[in-house]
Amino acid sequence: MREADVQVRHRKKYKVTTNSNHKQPIFENRLNRQFDVAAPNQIYVGDITCIWTREGWLYLAVVIDLFSRKVVGWSMSSRMKAKLVCDALRMAVWQRQPQPGLIVHSDRGSQYASKQYRQLLKIHGFIGSMSRRGNCWDNSVAESFFGSLKREQIHWQHYPTRHKAQQDVLQYISMFYNSQRLHSYPGYKNPNQYEMEMEIVKNVA
Repeated sequence: MREADVQVRHRKKYKVTTNSNHKQPIFENRLNRQFDVAAPNQIYVGDITCIWTREGWLYLAVVIDLFSRKVVGWSMSSRMKAKLVCDALRMAVWQRQPQPGLIVHSDRGSQYASKQYRQLLKIHGFIGSMSRRGNCWDNSVAESFFGSLKREQIHWQHYPTRHKAQQDVLQYISMFYNSQRLHSYPGYKNPNQYEMEMEIVKNVA
């Protein structure tokens, strides 16, 4: 390894982000692992992960459109409160203007079961959906995104501040993941390219 200039990459600290031990209402699993979606803004999935910095944990919430696997909303904070997931969904609404009837799937975390989040869904006429308890496969698309983010970017970095981590994550999402990274689901295209091509096809048809 020394001769080849190969270095060991150590796994970063891990923290559980899902607290399903609460008494808030739970949505039924309307998604039911139906990850193939024929049109944009029909089904979103959301989740939370954490990123270690020398200042402490930075929490990241994302919203992904299953149609193209594009990250359409995100929010970062030093606190893992309901506001974190609400802000991510508000960003998605601002960017995409989805219509009532949109299904928004997540795990059973207390943030997604909170009164604030449920009110946000109700205001926009969205339909909540939640994974079964302890079943990460029910939200595997969001889990896959976090895996890619950490393997391809975060695990290579040592962030001195939360601000530095925020900048790095923002660049990864907007400048690489959505606009350059090829995904197998949309035929090895990046999400922006796939959505643009499908929009052209729809207009021609």
